[in-house]
Amino acid sequence: MDETLRQIGGLLLGAVPTVIFFLLLFGLYTVLVHKPLTRVLAERRARTQGAIEKARADVAAAEARTSEYEQKLRDARVALFKAQEARRAKASQLRAQAVADARYKAQTQIEAARAEIEQDKAAAKQNLEAEAGRLATEIIRTVLEPAMSQAPAGGR
Repeated sequence: MDETLRQIGGLLLGAVPTVIFFLLLFGLYTVLVHKPLTRVLAERRARTQGAIEKARADVAAAEARTSEYEQKLRDARVALFKAQEARRAKASQLRAQAVADARYKAQTQIEAARAEIEQDKAAAKQNLEAEAGRLATEIIRTVLEPAMSQAPAGGR
């Protein structure tokens, strides 16, 4: 058994430089290859994932801005329609006021014209009555004058 232990000891003693070389190789591999490769892969993944996430964030922001723009556009249209409706209502009110004023003026003119016509009618009636009286007197005179001039002086 001593022999076996000595052989194992010799093997272990002979394996020490191999183990040291292996550990040195592993350390160099880790420092020179594995860490830079892991860092590059992580950076690559971060860039692609970051780009994808950034693109998603940009799309979400664009959608938010689009919906905000559409809301503002709807609000502007509503405000425009309200302003147009207010202008139409004001124009309609002004038109109605102008029609009422025109009707009032026309009614006033009609009443003035009726009053003037009534005055003219009364004056014409008065003139006709006076003229009728004068003509009646003249007709009577014209008719009776020849008869009176032919009548006997004695009353018969």
